[in-house]
Amino acid sequence: MREILGRRLQRLRDRFQSLRPDPEQSGGPAALLDAALVCATTWQWPVLPGVGRSGTDGKRCACPDPDCAVPGAHPFDPGLLAATTDPRMVTWWWTNRPAAPVLMATGGTAPCAVSLPAGAAARALVRLDAQGMRLGPVVATPTRWALLVAPYSLERLGELLYAKDHVPSSLRFHGEGGYLLLPPSAASSGGQVRWEREPRAQSAAQRPRARSAQAQAQLSPVQARPGNLWLPEIETVVDALVEASSGASGGGSRLAY
Repeated sequence: MREILGRRLQRLRDRFQSLRPDPEQSGGPAALLDAALVCATTWQWPVLPGVGRSGTDGKRCACPDPDCAVPGAHPFDPGLLAATTDPRMVTWWWTNRPAAPVLMATGGTAPCAVSLPAGAAARALVRLDAQGMRLGPVVATPTRWALLVAPYSLERLGELLYAKDHVPSSLRFHGEGGYLLLPPSAASSGGQVRWEREPRAQSAAQRPRARSAQAQAQLSPVQARPGNLWLPEIETVVDALVEASSGASGGGSRLAY
């Protein structure tokens, strides 16, 4: 009887170990912790650890879903609502889970994002640069790029998209209640997440100037807060992204970050 119970306990231990993230699947532990702390303290982006990959099968998510669409690159425990800018909590998380991917909870006072297939995104950036459009940070994986934009509401996004004749399914919006995988995490599609354009603090001369207190109050929180980075409004980039995404591969229901 003891031998049978011992074998059962060992199987349970083996299964638990197999669901733990593999520390070799992403950027080094120190790099991930440093990145999470910079995002939380310098940029005031709420972050949390992603679930990561299985310790025994690097292609498999550490979550219980065997058909996970974004292996390793989503919240699980803790959930998305736990995202924080508290450096003590961030340090505790990545000290206990040093290989965990870095996720940013989008929306609220944090940036939102628009993502599209990598090839289409590269074309869109060329077009926006040619127009003299000032862009914010751009997150890149081998398959998709995401442009960070100022926070927007779902109502505002809905009105914007309603006015379009067509919105490609390959274009995805990361607003309030969403999240974005940040560098130097491992991408769910393979490879590593990187900055195509890194976040840069704006100088005092670059910060938006409002003519009145009322106009200043209408500035988006990310743009109005001193010492933070500049982000474009979604209206200024969406046309180029919609055009670049039309006909691009990478649509459908399964995500690939």
